[in-house]
Amino acid sequence: MNYPAHLKYTKDHEWILVEGNTATVGITDFAQRELGDIVFVDINSVGKPMKAEDVFGTIEAVKTVSDLFLPVDGSITLVNPSIDANPELVNKDPYGEGWMIKMTIDNLEDVAGLMSAEAYAQIVG
Repeated sequence: MNYPAHLKYTKDHEWILVEGNTATVGITDFAQRELGDIVFVDINSVGKPMKAEDVFGTIEAVKTVSDLFLPVDGSITLVNPSIDANPELVNKDPYGEGWMIKMTIDNLEDVAGLMSAEAYAQIVG
């Protein structure tokens, strides 16, 4: 499986890419494989202040629905417009075109508490 080293990871299988005080968030390669064919992504929490581990949306696969958890405190500023019409992008390119949200981070120090690629790979086997 693919876990890019420049990203940070959560126990709930989200990844985060930090650029300044803005971050891009998506689900990991492991998560999309476990879910199977993604058919719908529902994120309606744009602009709301949220805490780490709050549910910011759901992702629906053929046989299941799973919650999406915010990796750090902040506010969602943008939902990937491409995944609304093409949710399969999450399966095809989870670290690229299949990203979920952009967010503003409240405290950049919170990112340091997330897992490295190596640590994440160990917990998912």
